Amino acid sequence: MKLRENDHIVGYVFISPFILGFLIFTLFPMISSLYFSFTEYDLLSAPRWVGFSNYEKMFTNDDKILDSIRVTLTYVLTSVPLRLIIALLVAMLLNRAVRGIGLYRATYYLPSLIGGSVAVSIMWRQIFGDKGLINAFLGNIGIHTTTSWIGFPATALGTLVLLSVWQFGSSMLIFLAGLKNIPGTYYEAASVDGAGPVRKFFHITLPLLSPIILFNLILQTISGFLTFTPAYIISNGEGGPLNNTLLYSLYLFHRAFVFFEMGYASAMAWFMLILIGVITLVIFKTSKYWVHYES
Repeated sequence: MKLRENDHIVGYVFISPFILGFLIFTLFPMISSLYFSFTEYDLLSAPRWVGFSNYEKMFTNDDKILDSIRVTLTYVLTSVPLRLIIALLVAMLLNRAVRGIGLYRATYYLPSLIGGSVAVSIMWRQIFGDKGLINAFLGNIGIHTTTSWIGFPATALGTLVLLSVWQFGSSMLIFLAGLKNIPGTYYEAASVDGAGPVRKFFHITLPLLSPIILFNLILQTISGFLTFTPAYIISNGEGGPLNNTLLYSLYLFHRAFVFFEMGYASAMAWFMLILIGVITLVIFKTSKYWVHYES
């Protein structure tokens, strides 16, 4: 009995760093931000209780927040499907036993390791600038333009979407693991019945891969709502032009650390948490119509 109690103590000692980290860096900040969301707080003076005024202000006296929600929803609804589609296609191409396949997989995964960095965002800003690589390439094929793709309202958000899609490596690896778990006998039986590649894809690959698609969809949707660094660097922290790259996270940053409205920013953060939770719940509820499990 004493030996079993000692085992329990050892176990708690090993997990204590995680527990302490969760309590100090996750739970306590969440509870604090919930309290601050009902206050007027500028980081310099003591918080002053204002009730639901911050939440009321968000939807009655702040036009910019509606713009940021619109931009964020457009970004997520565009980048997430494209990212998953390309990740699945590349995973299918890499699901082959050919020489050097490990090198190809590592190469395609590399952008996911560095894609969210400040350096890559700066590089992206240079590529799509008025004197960037894209305009240089267009000039070589006879299309001369000095348009800044980042500074033009119609294409600014598209550059952020492309950067997100370029980082498809993590989703690709998860899809690749799922593809390797599909028994080859299914494809052999389908071939005997005369099924072609398209029918095999829609009747075997997609149904058996649907739980993996659900997992990737939820992860990438949450990640899309939390995107901050590329929008901040590419737009010089302004969210321009004409607020077309003003993602919700960037606007939250402005309210918290530019205008020092920490109470209002906390209310924005909790609204984002609720919005992500609702969207995740909707995805889970609708998954019963398109996700297929072997059981």
